[in-house]
This record gives sequence, C-alpha cells and structure tokens, in this order.
Amino acid sequence: MNFNKIFSPKSVILDLQSEEKDKLFEELVQAIHAANPDLDCEEVLASVRERESKMTTGIMHSIGVPHGNSKSVKGCVGAVGISRKGIDYESLDGQPVHYVFMLICGQGEDELHLEVLKELAVLLQDKKFMEDLDNAKEPQKVCDLLCSSE
Repeated sequence: MNFNKIFSPKSVILDLQSEEKDKLFEELVQAIHAANPDLDCEEVLASVRERESKMTTGIMHSIGVPHGNSKSVKGCVGAVGISRKGIDYESLDGQPVHYVFMLICGQGEDELHLEVLKELAVLLQDKKFMEDLDNAKEPQKVCDLLCSSE
C-alpha cells in the first residue's frame, strides 16, 4: 500500500478545531481538498455522512476512520486529524475520538477501498506507531510515519 499517494502533508491537521463529528467531517474534507483541488467537497461530505449513518466509524481506542466514495477521485485520497481535546464521535466504545483517518476512494474502487482500510486497521493497532503519531509535531512527520510503516 502506498500511503504516500493517499496522504499529503497538506491533508494533515495536528490540532483539529472541531468538537463534533459533523464539523470534523467538514474540516477533514477541506484538508483533503487542499491537497486535491478537483475534489467535489459536497459529494464527498454526502458520501461520508451516508456511510456514517449506517454505523459509526469510531472503531477503537480513540480512533475514527470515516470513509466514502466520490466520482471526483481516482484511486484513494485521505486526511489525518489529531484532536487533543477529543471529539464526541458516538464511537463503539463510547469514548471520544482523538485520531481520525478519513479515506475517500473513487467510485467502483471497492477492492482498493477495502485494502486501504485493512492496511490502516493493522497499522492503528501498532502501539509504537500510535505513540510516534501522538508525538509528531509536523504534518510531514505524520506522512513519514505512515510511509515508513509500509
């Protein structure tokens, strides 16, 4: 998996301002748009919200992985956000989310979508990676961590 093709320093927010899930989605979509100007923000937001309405993507240990599909994307693009305060995310464990990895894949790219989610899920269970992520002080460092994990 080439996380360097998915995540860009432009799409990393080390101090999320959002305190609620819907605003968080808007903040992360804007970060993805900064790195991918052809992104249809409204379509992406609708896709992420629709997916979230089926079941929370607040999966484990302060982590959320909202995701969706878009006709304006080829392959997969993403954003990383870190919230020091925590976000009420309606997570499965009932805890606030501090680390968010948003993924948007192209329409019809279901295999890629599942592969990226799987690789990310494995990585997010690595305690050393999570410690290093928490200590990252620059967006480029977050991207370097993701890429070095491959």
